[in-house]
Amino acid sequence: MELDFSLSPMEVKGLRSQFGDNVVHESLDFHVNGQEIVGLVGGSGSGKSVLMNTLLGLKEPDGGSVYYFGKDRDSLSSKDRQGLNNQMGVLFQGGALFSSMTVRENIMVPLREHTDLPISLMRELADMKIHMVGLPAHAATLHPADLSGGMRKRAGLARALALDPKLLFLDEPTAGLDPIGASAFDQLILDLREAMDLTVLMITHDLDSLYAICDRVAVLVDKHIAIADSLPKVMNHPHPWIKEYFGGPRSRAALKAGAS
Repeated sequence: MELDFSLSPMEVKGLRSQFGDNVVHESLDFHVNGQEIVGLVGGSGSGKSVLMNTLLGLKEPDGGSVYYFGKDRDSLSSKDRQGLNNQMGVLFQGGALFSSMTVRENIMVPLREHTDLPISLMRELADMKIHMVGLPAHAATLHPADLSGGMRKRAGLARALALDPKLLFLDEPTAGLDPIGASAFDQLILDLREAMDLTVLMITHDLDSLYAICDRVAVLVDKHIAIADSLPKVMNHPHPWIKEYFGGPRSRAALKAGAS
């Protein structure tokens, strides 16, 4: 299968997700444009993680369709699905690194699983990704327990980028970081987007990140995406939850900081 990278990297039409009688998503439409950074926000229990798991193929939708680069995922063979999966990298909350492996070994996991490259080349590629995410060279031989929270995030990001994906999914990437570390991580995402032509979808509650790096913000409320647009347009949406979320004192402080 040849993916057409000139088409929309991801589009969701009429998505339905449910667990038993509990409907999480209903008639959900959503798309991400090439090389943009989209922030996904929503209240607790709104289904953000379920949506990300569905987009990653970890959960099958109960209705509707998911398209990647113009291809309906349901129509793909298992081999083509695997090729598509190799174009998607994901940074789970907390990094989700294997504790028994070094940073280099963690980054090599996707390379071992999906390529036939020589081990020596895998090591070189892993070390290159370590450098790309701003970790020091000696971090390659450290274990996750030896890393700070920010370093673990960067190591998890390096593993997500191991196969040079076109799509990057981030789950609360700045959660737990101090303001300086969070700002540096935001800048790293911007730099990597430019260097690797990445398209990024990130779940976040970090208002500073929304203001600093997102081209569009998608709001998940009432089982669907109420709006996915530029931040000024999202902030003017009349939905009560959106007005409360973006009209509160923390949001105003983040907006003021972003404008300064």
